[in-house]
Formats: sequence, structure tokens, C-alpha cells
Amino acid sequence: MISEITTPSELHKIDPVFGQPSFDNHEQIVFCHDKDTGLKAIIGIHNTVLGPALGGTRMWNYNNEWEALNDVLRLSRGMTYKSAITGLNLGGGKAVIIGDSKIDKTPAMITKFGQFVHSLSGKYITAEDVGTTTPDMDLIRDVTPHVTGISEARGGSGNPSPVTAYGVYMGMKAAAKYKFGSENLSGRKILVQGIGHVGETLVDYLTKEGAIVQIADINEARLREISSKYGAAIFAEDDLYSADVDIYAPCALGATVNDHTINKIKAKVIAGAANNQLAVEEVHGKILREKGILYAPDFLINAGGIINVYAEIVGYDKAEALRRTENIYNTTLEIFHYADANNLTTYQAALLLAQNRIDQRKKENGI
Repeated sequence: MISEITTPSELHKIDPVFGQPSFDNHEQIVFCHDKDTGLKAIIGIHNTVLGPALGGTRMWNYNNEWEALNDVLRLSRGMTYKSAITGLNLGGGKAVIIGDSKIDKTPAMITKFGQFVHSLSGKYITAEDVGTTTPDMDLIRDVTPHVTGISEARGGSGNPSPVTAYGVYMGMKAAAKYKFGSENLSGRKILVQGIGHVGETLVDYLTKEGAIVQIADINEARLREISSKYGAAIFAEDDLYSADVDIYAPCALGATVNDHTINKIKAKVIAGAANNQLAVEEVHGKILREKGILYAPDFLINAGGIINVYAEIVGYDKAEALRRTENIYNTTLEIFHYADANNLTTYQAALLLAQNRIDQRKKENGI
């Protein structure tokens, strides 16, 4: 009997999708499998009130399928609020492919995934993410028009990472303005965790402004390369969360602000590109506020990428995409002021304003 089952893992055996902690009234979850190519993928469509669900496809070697499902649920939910708060007429979606992109990924697998995307008739539009590339998006474009971030040769805007980094940079400057009284990052000690495409571009912006940048990554060769290229110091201490810095910029995978790390953090500002930085948003957002640490909501300041690929849908204009991304600075300041005025965490404030836009559209549509 259900009443006799008490552990979360056992409960999830009964409700493997709707019972997931990260299930948040998602509209649709699509499980995709192809024996011939080895494809195992999950597409999460969280909300389409404002428009079709747009979000990248992440390929990652998850420990198990529960982990993959939880990731796609959290990521697709974040995309809903990311689009809403930046004023885009898009809903929230995301996809994950289970596997090691360096070993398991093949053109046939990516093409088959594109066919699954096409079967949704435009309700979900994909793009690149961790483990996928612009050439992958070109392969998907061969079988469906419901893809963005394709190469410039194919009429797209290419890799959106530089625009994502620009938005994070704008959000970080807004956070510095609010916390320290000046947006100038010169002389500020900043730790960038994760130096992929977005992290590297962010390091470029920061070092050019004169910030004192330290970098951390699991890839030692990459660390040496970026350190040499930009003059950033490699973080050499044992625990990066207790680093004596002004700003902590998580730019790798999510949930780095969690029960194990939150009381170690000495930074006064958290502003980075990673999705879902707070392991439990309501809990850890409140603790950060109580500790006086200013958190720039990730789904707001990392929205430059989706702003850029959205521009492909409406007619690509790079200057306009950059202008809208630069406006992340103003929106971030508005969120900070709103949070303080209403005794909310910055995450709650951003979520509320995003949800208000969705609710208003539902009202206009008579839903």
C-alpha cells in the first residue's frame, strides 16, 4: 500500500514524473529513444503561455535517469522565467541527451534527436547547450526548422555564448553598483568558476576592466590556457567557496550554492552564468539575504543567449540583440530595489515579476 512507503526514492517509483520534486506543473515531458543511434533524451516543456518553449539541448553523462529528469525539469522551468522577465514572447523548454558528448555523440544521434524535435510541430524550439555545438544545430536544421543558434553560413547567429557572457557582465556590474556603490569592477576580486565558452568571454570582459580575476575549472589544461591568455590567476587554495573575494561567479553546472557551501561563502555578491545556482531556491535564497550576500538571479543575468537566438526567430539584428542584452543591467537593478522594498529575496522578486507577466498574458487570452 502507498501509505506504507515512506522513503522519497520509493515514492518516486510510484510517481516517477509528477512526483519529482522539480516537477512544477510542466505541460509536457517527452521521452525520446532510438535503439540504432543509442539516443536517450528527455524534452521538458514547462510553459507555453507566452510562446513556443525555447531552450537548449544539453548532453551530459548523468549518473542515472532520475538525475537527467531532474535536470531537464529544473532547466526548462528556468527558461520560462528567463524569457518572461526579459520580455520575450517565448515559453520555457529544455532537452537533455544522456551520454558523454566526447564519446557517445554521433551525427546520426543528433539527427534522430532533431526528428523528435520536429515531431512536436514547433511547440519546442531547441538550441545548443553544454555538450552540443553550432554544427550539431546545423545537423538538426537539416530535419526541422525548429532550431536556433545555427551557423552564420546557414543564416543563423552562431554560438550564443559571447552574448550570454555580455549579459552576465552587465548583471554583475549592476550588482556591484547596488552592493558597493559603483559599477566599476576595476580592482574588484572576482572568482570565476567554470571557464567554458561563456566563462572565458566573461574573464575577457573582467580583465579588460581591471578586475583581479581568479579562475577555477576541473580541466587543468584549460586553466593554464585561459590564465596565460588573459592574465587571470589560477585559484590554488583548497576551498573556492571560502575564497576571500568580492564577487563569486559560478559559470559551470548548477546547485553550487547548497547546504554544504553556503555558510563558507565570503563573497558579497554572487553573479554568474550557471543555471539553477541555488540548490533549493527558497531556502538558500533566504540564507544569502540573511548573510547580506547579494544574489543576481541566474535566469535573469544569463538571458543574453536566449535573447540572441530569439532574434533569429524574429529576424536577426545583432545590434538589437546586444541592446536588449545590455538592458539586463537595468532590469537587475530593478529586481534588487523591488526585493528590498517588498522584503523578498532577489530570487523571489525576479520570479514574481516573471510570473506576473505570464499571468497577465493568460488573463488577456481568457485563460
